[in-house]
Amino acid sequence: MVIIMENKECCCKKTVRTEETKKKLLARTNRIIGQLDGIKKMIDNDRYCADILIQLSAVDSAIKSLASVILDNHMHSCVVDSIKEGDSSKIDEIVDLFRRFS
Repeated sequence: MVIIMENKECCCKKTVRTEETKKKLLARTNRIIGQLDGIKKMIDNDRYCADILIQLSAVDSAIKSLASVILDNHMHSCVVDSIKEGDSSKIDEIVDLFRRFS
């Protein structure tokens, strides 16, 4: 899934997103929060460890997927715009982001 972002203020460490994009990103985030709330209840109800671990794996995948969508859009908007303007500092930022995701 590709979510298009309108990026007009990236140089100011702010990304302007369309309402549709925000809605999609927030829906994904809310699903993750719901999954985490479910895990919390599972722990409270003394559910079997393997069941909890399966749900934790699902949350991990959902978070990685959300991060991937945001990174993809960042690369295609903020980074491209910055390079077009002659500013290559975003390359260092991307390298740092990849280190964090490793």
